[in-house]
Amino acid sequence: METNETDAAAQRGASTPLFQIHDASVVRGGKTILHVGDFSLAEGEHVALLGPNGAGKSTFIQLLTREVFPLWREEPPVRFRGQERPQLADIKRTLGIVSSTMHDQVRVHLPVIDIVTGGLFGTLGVPLRGNVGEKDRALALDALERLGIAELAPRDVMTLSTGQVRRVLVARELVRDPQVLIFDEPCTGLDPEGMYHVRKTMGTLAAEGRSVVLVTHYPEDIIPAIERVLLIKDAEVFADGPKSELLASNVMSELFGVPLVVGEADGWYSLRGCY
Repeated sequence: METNETDAAAQRGASTPLFQIHDASVVRGGKTILHVGDFSLAEGEHVALLGPNGAGKSTFIQLLTREVFPLWREEPPVRFRGQERPQLADIKRTLGIVSSTMHDQVRVHLPVIDIVTGGLFGTLGVPLRGNVGEKDRALALDALERLGIAELAPRDVMTLSTGQVRRVLVARELVRDPQVLIFDEPCTGLDPEGMYHVRKTMGTLAAEGRSVVLVTHYPEDIIPAIERVLLIKDAEVFADGPKSELLASNVMSELFGVPLVVGEADGWYSLRGCY
């Protein structure tokens, strides 16, 4: 499928983008695992990355977070707020990341308030030698309150449901007041109740004016506030544009390689097989 990446980027305005990628190739063992021709994300813009397993979605996010680097070019392929070589600390201050893999690291008996406070220090729980004050705990409690889960503050995190822990991890990122929240397959392993609350949380953060970047396999995860989707297949950007155009049965069928039917109701999309 032909993409409209360059035109779409131009339409998002002449102001300096939050992220800009041009002719970036990530190679491992002599094989290109992702190539991005042109992509830009404006301040406050939302986008969902959708595609099959192994397509390159996680690598795309790692390009933004500088966990992986593209092949060298005379003109650096990835820019952050117009900077060719930004400080990693600046990127980390801007981004908050929530993933199901982060959830797997929660294996300690700690109060929820400590888990969230640890977000200020980049630790899982308060640091042993850190200077944690009442102001820090007040910030953590505020983050929990904004997500409607303040009552969990004194609870042992190991006694919570999977969905509750996922929202606690969102609060742990929110405590640093990031401008961008990256949700990497946030609903993996959740029951319908957990999915409901995580999707509602994404909507809350989008309404606050933060950029929401979502990585998922499922259109059901894409909240109405996210109008743009980036489809990735076979280590390439397959399409980039409005979800109203790309979340269509023929496009999804081509993306995933099986016959699929897309449904839509009140700004929410669903996907099912066509048998």
